[in-house]
Amino acid sequence: MTWIPVLPEFGLGCDVFAGFVTQQGESLSPIIAQVDKLDKTADDIVGMLSGEGNFLESFPNREKSLVYAGAITTMWYGLAVGLLLAGVIVLALMK
Repeated sequence: MTWIPVLPEFGLGCDVFAGFVTQQGESLSPIIAQVDKLDKTADDIVGMLSGEGNFLESFPNREKSLVYAGAITTMWYGLAVGLLLAGVIVLALMK
């Protein structure tokens, strides 16, 4: 690990490979790796809003799976609400 001293009296130095000023002997590389992983996950979640594209943890050739799942879910909810309204109307007409 190569360090360039920035403020030696406080133990601060610049990590040459990461390019950050930190305490000498401590590198931010593991934290940067975790932030990169979280960034990919956040981009994947935002990508789910469009319903298209490949996702990080999905099988290949599943680009439009969220579009189809949303359409089927909407169809079933529409059917349930329609039957409920039809039942209310029939009960109202029977009285």
